[in-house]
Amino acid sequence: MNYYEHTLIARQDISPSQIKQMEEKYKKIIEGNEGNILKFESWGLMHLSYLIKKNKKGNYLHFKIEGKGKTIKELERNEKIDKNLLRYLTVKVKKLDLETDYFKKNEENQKK
Repeated sequence: MNYYEHTLIARQDISPSQIKQMEEKYKKIIEGNEGNILKFESWGLMHLSYLIKKNKKGNYLHFKIEGKGKTIKELERNEKIDKNLLRYLTVKVKKLDLETDYFKKNEENQKK
């Protein structure tokens, strides 16, 4: 099995319940195609570097996946037809870093 990092950018105007439904939908697709989600992170609403389909911001979802090529192929096939997604990216990696939370705010920074 291979390791993948998969990031989705959803539209800025979808509700938190729609984001949760999207998360569940893609988790089912991954697990239904012999994949395993090792870690899931919701990075929240962040500014985009440039406008994508007239959106300045996007909701980021990040999956760390163990699976086969057909798992990713099926996942991306479903994402192509999803109107709530702006972009998606899959990167094959040799080793996953499951410890670091890159977008989690430091407790020290929140106290200041």
